[in-house]
Amino acid sequence: MARLTAKRVNSITKPGHYSDGEGLLLKVNKGGSKYWILRIQVDKRRRDYGLGPVSMLTLAEAREAAREARRAIHVEGRNPFAERQRPSVPTFTECVDRTYELLSARWRSEKTAKQWRSRLDEYAIPRIGELQINHVRRDDVLGILEPIWVNKPEVARKLRQSLKAVFGWAVSSGYVQTNLAGEVLDGALVAQPKVKSNFRALPHGEVSEALNIVFRFVVLTAARSGEARNAEWSEIDLTSRTWTIPAQKMKANVEHRVPLSDAAVDVLKEAHILSGGEGLIFPSPMKPHKPLSDMALTKLLRDVGLARATVHGFRSSFRDWCADTGKPRELAEAALAHVVGGVEGAYFRSDLFERRMRLMRSWSDYLAGSKPAKIFRLSS
Repeated sequence: MARLTAKRVNSITKPGHYSDGEGLLLKVNKGGSKYWILRIQVDKRRRDYGLGPVSMLTLAEAREAAREARRAIHVEGRNPFAERQRPSVPTFTECVDRTYELLSARWRSEKTAKQWRSRLDEYAIPRIGELQINHVRRDDVLGILEPIWVNKPEVARKLRQSLKAVFGWAVSSGYVQTNLAGEVLDGALVAQPKVKSNFRALPHGEVSEALNIVFRFVVLTAARSGEARNAEWSEIDLTSRTWTIPAQKMKANVEHRVPLSDAAVDVLKEAHILSGGEGLIFPSPMKPHKPLSDMALTKLLRDVGLARATVHGFRSSFRDWCADTGKPRELAEAALAHVVGGVEGAYFRSDLFERRMRLMRSWSDYLAGSKPAKIFRLSS
């Protein structure tokens, strides 16, 4: 079997394991994230050890890390992975504490924060609290959710969201490779009873936070609402700070690259904790495998006193800002993914990505420093 090449590593999108030889594997998850794994025999048992994500280790670096690990195990008689993990990998409870600290400051009420923590204290921590997060298994998470999945569907659903946030933090921190409360559980949990009551108003807590995050992303990127609401983690490259929207999702049916400012990347980091870094970036809190509805964002504008505003209207605000600050027309049109017709369009071949990166940084700085930023931040 041929060894991997750097070009192939970058191009592979189909989930699975791809061998480079001598136990080094490239693991591609459903959400598009890629990790290096060393499969090796230790104490007469085959074990898989994570070397790190592709965004941190090149193919050459992964090969060198695997070579050093094999030498340590087979020649020196020690396990570098065990040495590395014993003192540094946090327990599940410690991960809960750190995730709670990150999220609690953004919740609108102390009650929501307490409920989020109390669910984990009651159902999860007694079972797996003392385990290091990398020692928690899929069956452990199922054992927490299954007893209440049908009998207490609302509690179980919210508990899974909380677990997903904790494991999402652990994934983003490099302690584990897979969100054990995410898509890996989809086939193992039976369908919950349908909720008969209709929600007349959006709930608070996690829902308001999720809406806050996606709204900020829409404004920072000057994207259309539908493009942001349907965005997937596989479209994001944080290394190059690029969001590549496939042609089939674009109004003009042409692939569009969106440069991500520091503020937009920060929003994605928040979203990673809430969504787990797989599938949709901004899933509906009520239906995790479906995107948010356009009306959800419209209602959010009404709730913060912007009843006459529309989500799409912020693209117009961006365009006006470009004009008022003397930004070139072609740059603004490219940022908005507008189709330029006529003779001008015929010669308009470049997407002006590098210049647009500077433009979006300036837009982000303007939002952070201007008085309208209070609206942009959606502070209540």
